Amino acid sequence: MRYGENPHQQGIFYGNLNEIFEQLHGKEISYNNLIDIDSGINLINDFDETTFAIIKHTNACGLASRNKLIDAWKDALAGDPVSAYGGVLITNASIDLDTAQEINKLFFEIILAPGYQKNVLELLQSKKNRIILQSKSNQLPKRLFRSVLNGVIEQTRDDIVETSNNMKTVTILSPSEAEIKDLVFANKVVKHLKSNTIVIAKNKQLIASGVGQTSRVDALKQAVAKAGEFGFDLHGAVMASDAYFPFADSAEIADKAGIKAIIQPGGSIRDADTINYCNSHGLSMVFTGVRHFKH
Repeated sequence: MRYGENPHQQGIFYGNLNEIFEQLHGKEISYNNLIDIDSGINLINDFDETTFAIIKHTNACGLASRNKLIDAWKDALAGDPVSAYGGVLITNASIDLDTAQEINKLFFEIILAPGYQKNVLELLQSKKNRIILQSKSNQLPKRLFRSVLNGVIEQTRDDIVETSNNMKTVTILSPSEAEIKDLVFANKVVKHLKSNTIVIAKNKQLIASGVGQTSRVDALKQAVAKAGEFGFDLHGAVMASDAYFPFADSAEIADKAGIKAIIQPGGSIRDADTINYCNSHGLSMVFTGVRHFKH
């Protein structure tokens, strides 16, 4: 590769990218590009509905599921139009010309889709360095490897995707049907963001997230602040956490921001404190029993 994570580092890829996608246009794919593409493919594979994701530094800064691809794109971009600049765009639907015209307004490095409809490639190829990829397969290896110290560690892929059937309501108030759909959506997203992470979602749109924080409270505060920065009203939004809340303070912060439904794994010795706060303040909360750390 041209170089590794930074220009002073060497980079090599071992594998067969042609099994995963075909490059239709653009410059050579870099080390960092591959890491972002990998993160995006893993994320988009968990969605059956028409979905658009914008990846920046392995995390989704925008994501939405809609009936029409152009609406999924617009709402994904609205989640964080600042971070989207120079990002990696990934969708699970063939890109039509109307959507491509909107996408073309943004500077981005890479786009990956299962197909491109008539005249779309001609438009997107207007930038010579823009990397355009067509996905071939979403079957990724079941075992993951990472080099650490003077060896290698191995684990199985986190392939659990919770549905409403995996949710256990632990509060007096149960989430509404609309909230359940958003909780499922948010939980899919939180699984693929760096820990500690919090996701806030509304109407199957990623409103904001707090990622890579050393404190879960800090992750939540970051997400709330980010949502406010882009003008989102959190009343009616839901919150997902990749791991349990050690204290009830996260539920209190969410409540004061307008969030009324929470999904989390549960398992803290102080779960009762969080449940009691939710019951006292009219919040619904569900447990999944599954933690989704991503280091």
